Amino acid sequence: MIDINDFVGRRSELELLDNLWQSARASFLILYGRRRVGKTRLLTHWLRQDQDRGLYWVAEPTSSLEQLRSFSQALYNFSTPDTSAPNDYTFSTWEQAFRELAKIASTRRIALFIDEVTYLMDVNPTFIGVLQKTWDQWLSKSNLMLALCGSQMGMMQKQILAYDAPLYGRASTHIQLPPMPFWTTHEFFPNYSPADRVAVHAIWGGIPAYWERLQADKSFWENVRLQLLPSNMWMMDEPSFLLKDFVNDPYNYVSILRALAHGATTTSRISTRTGLTRGHISSYLGTLRETGFVVRQVPVTELESVSRRGRYYVTDPYLRFYYHSLAAYQSKLALGARGELLETIKAELPAFIEKNTWRDLCSEWMLRASAQQELPMSLEQVGGFWHGNQEIDLVGIDRINQNLYLAVCQWSDDPVNGDRLETLVRQTDLVVPDGEEDWTVYYLGFSSAGWLPDTEATIARYAQERQHGKPWHYAGIRLVDLAEVDSDLYRWGV
Repeated sequence: MIDINDFVGRRSELELLDNLWQSARASFLILYGRRRVGKTRLLTHWLRQDQDRGLYWVAEPTSSLEQLRSFSQALYNFSTPDTSAPNDYTFSTWEQAFRELAKIASTRRIALFIDEVTYLMDVNPTFIGVLQKTWDQWLSKSNLMLALCGSQMGMMQKQILAYDAPLYGRASTHIQLPPMPFWTTHEFFPNYSPADRVAVHAIWGGIPAYWERLQADKSFWENVRLQLLPSNMWMMDEPSFLLKDFVNDPYNYVSILRALAHGATTTSRISTRTGLTRGHISSYLGTLRETGFVVRQVPVTELESVSRRGRYYVTDPYLRFYYHSLAAYQSKLALGARGELLETIKAELPAFIEKNTWRDLCSEWMLRASAQQELPMSLEQVGGFWHGNQEIDLVGIDRINQNLYLAVCQWSDDPVNGDRLETLVRQTDLVVPDGEEDWTVYYLGFSSAGWLPDTEATIARYAQERQHGKPWHYAGIRLVDLAEVDSDLYRWGV
């Protein structure tokens, strides 16, 4: 058994691997997620605890013949550790290779992790069908723990996980590996303030491969400056590299991502900004949604399947930051204008954090606080709300019990007053569903730097006055600052 505490933020995934390994029969895991999220690190970390128990093999973007030869030699070297496979050693077919694997796994428990499986699927469309056949006939009857791992999420979902895919129903379980949760920044950047760790998350998200490029002993802004040096131009190259996993011609996709990052969240506004027709935009957005980089959201009080008020957002933090703050500066960076860009980022980052990262963290806090029973009422879902030109940062809802949480999320250097909370109270009538009564409403105020004195009492009195004659009644208010959000997410996460 491995020590799950040695690997920050992946406790449940490591426990799952342990459980699959301890199973008395063949097990099959499908692991997928965006590039650099830590899939390879997860598998190799687990396997390193006892290298004799399994084989990790990564496919490369080469010919089918080369891929089969590479796998054949890796399997040979694993099964006969005292010798090395000849350079020309290979099985004649994948079926033959998998039958040999089943033979090896018939006498002892072994794990096989195949990474970047989509490279195999790219050059050999029959690969998944062959694997399905050999799994049904031999591998499922052996003592094998098999894992397929890939980064091209659309292909993984369509050709492996979909109902009509050959392998459907064979996998013991599947994991879409998420980015590292915010609370793990405590472990990676122990000397940073909560605000600086939020800033790290705003730019680089929860991608451990990005965090490893930063120097925890240097300040946040020094790290930003260093990553913009010519020797670190990976920040400018990374978005196109990510997109090339999914599309061959990224130009229109880039235009749409830039529009989204600058607030054009509907097809009509995207069309105005990019010049593309709405029909083409819908097609491009469909592909971007399959990648997981873009999501369609509707007001949390409506159903996604029927709402006509959908908005599109870039969900990947680094892509969101890049297309908002870096993409337009490529030519200036080439001329050495890093100082100008750095000052622009410093000026724009607070508003960027408030609109994106801080709101995401407050939403997570609401859900986790509810799960921990640290809120006075139940809630099932948290999301945004908009109606016409009015918008509410976050709304939590429990339709069965008719509970509503209404929240504002403010990011500033100094404590704030209750002006936006007063506006929030006035907006309550917009959120309560038409024709329904007896909703219970609780207000939450999130401010990074805290609140001015008497804000809570003032808003409580105002809400009590406003509830008269309304189809809802006031249940309370709670004001939360960054220190509390940070400590709570860490407390609930570890």
